Amino acid sequence: MTDSQIIKVNNLIKDYTMGKQFFRALNDINLSVKTGEFCGLVGPSGSGKTTLLNIIGALDNPTGGDAIIMDKSVNALKSKEAAKLRNESIGFIFQTYNLLPIYTVYENVEFPLLLLKKNKRDREEAVMRALEWVGISDKANSKPNQLSGGESQRVAVARAMVKLPKIVLADEPTANLDAANSHNILKTLQKLNSELKTTFIFATHDEKVIGYLRRKIILGDGKVIDDININ
Repeated sequence: MTDSQIIKVNNLIKDYTMGKQFFRALNDINLSVKTGEFCGLVGPSGSGKTTLLNIIGALDNPTGGDAIIMDKSVNALKSKEAAKLRNESIGFIFQTYNLLPIYTVYENVEFPLLLLKKNKRDREEAVMRALEWVGISDKANSKPNQLSGGESQRVAVARAMVKLPKIVLADEPTANLDAANSHNILKTLQKLNSELKTTFIFATHDEKVIGYLRRKIILGDGKVIDDININ
């Protein structure tokens, strides 16, 4: 694994048991991602995008092969080690926002820093910086039910970025947004990628997202069927 490769996937297989049969979600996937890439796993539903994203995020283990994330083998990680890798180095953005309804915007974004046991002053600086990145610092004291869909996804982006992760994994992040909000979110992510050199990997079939990608890893039936770099 070279210094510039932050992710390396080798001969990855993922099977799911369905009664007495099994379904192969990933079939011999090989790929690498360099630090600072803005890339996407592209394909229709059932092509293996989310399954691959979950293994890269140390949320799931492969049936065969391995994924090396920041020089750590997903297969070799114990559950506490996987949680530590996610907490410290990986940000997640989901299509359903997953905001905690009883907490304010500020508290939702602060939550990852509490897991990292950051002191109060450092947490405050980091949270306000992240909210300013996504243009929603004026909503710090609002509750999720007071936000629009676009605002909620901005909070989710701030929560993913607040700890300055090395990798951000985004699973259909614009699925519940209209075109204007989708483009605003994507431009924000593009800017953060450029300024912070964070590695972004999307799982998507949304043409709006695909238009922003600098690399398309196209999946079909659990295999990589094309890998296109876009200048």
